[in-house]
Amino acid sequence: MSARPGFGGVTEGPIALAGVDLVDGGAVLRARWADGEAARFHAEWLRDCALDPETRSAANGQRLITVLDVAPQTRVTHARIDQDRLVVGLDPPGREFVFPGAWLREHRYDIPRPSEPGRVAPGVATWDCTLGDALPTETFPRARDDRRALARWLAGFRERGVALMHEVPARSGALLDVVGLFGFVRETNYGRWFEVRAEVDPVNLAYTNLGLQAHTDNPYRDPVPTLQLLACLENSVEGGESSVVDGFHVVRTLRAEAPEHLELLARHPARFEYAGSPGVRLRARRPMVELGPDGELLAVRFNSRSTAPLIDVPFDQMRAYYAAYRHFSEIVERPSSQVSFRLEPGSLFMVDNTRVLHARRAFAGAGRRWLQGCYADRDGLLSTLATLEEDVG
Repeated sequence: MSARPGFGGVTEGPIALAGVDLVDGGAVLRARWADGEAARFHAEWLRDCALDPETRSAANGQRLITVLDVAPQTRVTHARIDQDRLVVGLDPPGREFVFPGAWLREHRYDIPRPSEPGRVAPGVATWDCTLGDALPTETFPRARDDRRALARWLAGFRERGVALMHEVPARSGALLDVVGLFGFVRETNYGRWFEVRAEVDPVNLAYTNLGLQAHTDNPYRDPVPTLQLLACLENSVEGGESSVVDGFHVVRTLRAEAPEHLELLARHPARFEYAGSPGVRLRARRPMVELGPDGELLAVRFNSRSTAPLIDVPFDQMRAYYAAYRHFSEIVERPSSQVSFRLEPGSLFMVDNTRVLHARRAFAGAGRRWLQGCYADRDGLLSTLATLEEDVG
């Protein structure tokens, strides 16, 4: 992979520009590459996306103009290829702009658009119980000291939405050091981190020895924390194994078995509430399955403990909605959907809380089970990963 010219990301490889044509009196430019690919670009798009220092800050890549500075009658007056760069004359403003061929190829929009509801973004790999050795795993010392190891771990997490880490110091608060490798802790009413062990009169069912159905955390927040980490400090109980479920796999299975059920869960918002602590009243209204305008699967919110009465579904669709809700839950519970493991002291797992559900089995009262959890956000992780990929390849 080669670095993308301009700002942000990488290209798919250096493929030379082979030709350029003007279309519709210069309202559109058509570029061709040596492998036969071609793409059209509107003149006003070229002006808006220009890479020159009068349009983009050389320091941070941010745009220095607004769309109101781009005339709707902008035309390409001439164009030529110069050492795999496209030199384009635009009027207004009556001057030339330079676009690297690799940058244009990376940003072409004259391509077929997928529209299948529930499709996943490129680079996302869904999984089931067969995940096995493909579960991204690393040790804390190696991730801390080796930028390539950290990049591999984070890249695996980006793809799978879950990752394990071992050799984390088994001391209180050590999971914050893991977050520090890539981002920042998101503090909530539970604190910078929270204890997960049996309590008398718990404020949350997580603080008992009961089994918990696979769920995403804090669906009653808006925005929801996008990362959750759980680290083990002690575990001498019988039972209490952790398990994870890929919510995106669940959605794709639901679509294959009953596409009308996916449509119902995506179309109607659910409500989530939490009022377990004094002075805390958290509420959110979001669909259990969130799709983008083009059908891309964006997020899953699933937590039976925190689901409030469903009042945003029309009367004549409520029974069908419950059938869809039940179907989704049944897929979550299938052994074929679950990956289970036992956390030992010094181990930690991290999940994409907008995608991967986590659960635990009930455990016996004898012995001690002490976990600590915290929240963080994907934007910091993805920013760190993008920087690492640019630096170490």
